[in-house]
Parts: sequence; C-alpha cells; structure tokens
Amino acid sequence: MEKFEQIFMHINGEAEKREEKQEQTYLEALLSTLEDTLDEAFSWEVEGATKEEMRKAIQIAILKGMRKGSQPNHQMTPDTLGLLVSYFVEQFFEKELAEGTISILDLAVGTGNLLYTMMNAQNGKIQATGIEVDELLIRLAAATGDLIEQQVTLYRQDALDKLLVDPVDAVVCDLPVGYYPNEEVALDYELCASEGMSFAHYLFIEQAIRYTKDGGYLFFLIPANLFEGAEAKKLHQYLKTHAWIQAVIQLPETLFSSKAHEKSILILQKQHKKLRAPREVLLAKVPNMSNKQALAMFFEKVQMWKESK
Repeated sequence: MEKFEQIFMHINGEAEKREEKQEQTYLEALLSTLEDTLDEAFSWEVEGATKEEMRKAIQIAILKGMRKGSQPNHQMTPDTLGLLVSYFVEQFFEKELAEGTISILDLAVGTGNLLYTMMNAQNGKIQATGIEVDELLIRLAAATGDLIEQQVTLYRQDALDKLLVDPVDAVVCDLPVGYYPNEEVALDYELCASEGMSFAHYLFIEQAIRYTKDGGYLFFLIPANLFEGAEAKKLHQYLKTHAWIQAVIQLPETLFSSKAHEKSILILQKQHKKLRAPREVLLAKVPNMSNKQALAMFFEKVQMWKESK
C-alpha cells in the first residue's frame, strides 16, 4: 500500500468514528482529526511520507467529505488542474523562480488544494496568501498547511471586500461562478452589472487585477463560456484597458462531468507602461491526459510560443 493510502486510512478511520460518535458532518470530523493531530492528541505518522503524499491523503479525505455533503461552495480544484496551473506559473516566472521566490495570492483558496499543489511543486519558492469566506474550508486549509509544513497567510473574509494584502507577483484562482449577493460592495467595481446582481466571477477578475503588481501575471480557471453572453462585452472592454491576454488554454472535456462544468485556463498580464502586449496570444487545447505523445506536442507548442514572445 502506498504511503498516502496508509495516511488516508488513518485519518478516514478516525474521522468516521468521530462523525458517528459526535453527530458531526464528515468534514467537521475530519477537521477535528487534523487539528488534534497538530495538537498531538491524535497521531497518524507514516514513516518517510513526503509533503505531497500527506497533501494527497488529506485531499482524498476532503473530497470524500464534499461528496457526502451538498454545499455548492464546497468544491475542490483537482490535482491535474493544479499541476497544469503550476506548470504555466513556472513558464512565466522561470527567471524569478531560478533566482528566488515569488508572491502568489489565491482569492478563493477553499481548502488550499490548488495553492498547496503549486507550493509542493515549487518547493519553497512561493510566498503564499489565501482568502476564503467559508470558516470550515479555511480551517481545513490552515490545518493542511500546518501538517504539510507549507507556510501560507490565510484571511477569512469576503474576497471582494477591501483586502489587507500587498500587491503580488501573481494571482491564481479557480473562479467562483455565479451571482454576487452584496450589491453595495459590487458598486465599487467597474464590472458591476448595470442592473441587478453582478457576476461574482467578473468581480473576482477585477479584484485580482487590483492586487497584482504592474506587469504581474494572473492565472484563472474560468468557465469555458466566460466570454459569451450579454455582459461579456463589458469584460472585454475592461480587460482591454487593464490587462493583456497572454493565453487561453482549453481543457479536455474528459476532466469534467458535463459540458456545463467545462473550464479553461485564462492567463493575463497586468499592463505596465514599460512592457508591451504579446505579439500573439497562445491559444491551445490540452489533449487527453492519457495520450502521452499528444501531451508532449502540447508542451512543445507552449515552449515554441514562449521562445517567440
């Protein structure tokens, strides 16, 4: 049995016991198990387990809890997408990562899976900050971060309100999709709807650009139909003024349960007067992940585009 499976069996067994005994949801029971591990009240040490094996085990347990519950905001960014975003961050910050660290903000950190996948891949090269409004999710993110020894600054608040965060080199975000209920806060945004409730995913893009350094990059997981619909014209106009589109990467349909849930990766660069827009936007489609040859060709296309910039 692999180490991450052994860890999962330990924490899952304990969480199930607590769920039954204390009449909690599985996620609440899992949180108390993780927090007690940090307080040394419960132990599930597996000798020689890496940070990545521990993250995977906790992630599987969280996923189990999310499947048992039915809250729409309890979603997790899958590892595959986390690793792809991490790859693109690496491409755009190759020099900076080779020489030191970069600062990254996740405006919808959830349980931290996207951020921790990247942090483990970059091995100490990321100074991370995460924002999350849901108390259960942010506590799971905090406990996971402590257990895998990844330092991250977490704020529990509405990510569209004013933030106590300095501008960062990069923003990553699996955009929460839907309407934003706080119409008063939405009025502070250029992308506020002219009438009725505004799209949260539009406001998240604007907020992300606000907190990115000039010339910095933004990596979004977006609904595949982001640029369609009546309001999209406003988004196009906003991006034209504030950012340059670097890449739009279509993701394989096989990663999603239905067409309605399909996503793409959107990479933006915040405009800077000393820089210029890319000569060509990278438009590419990630092939089926099991097709190694097609995947190699995809990465080759990205490299060729990068060299021609």
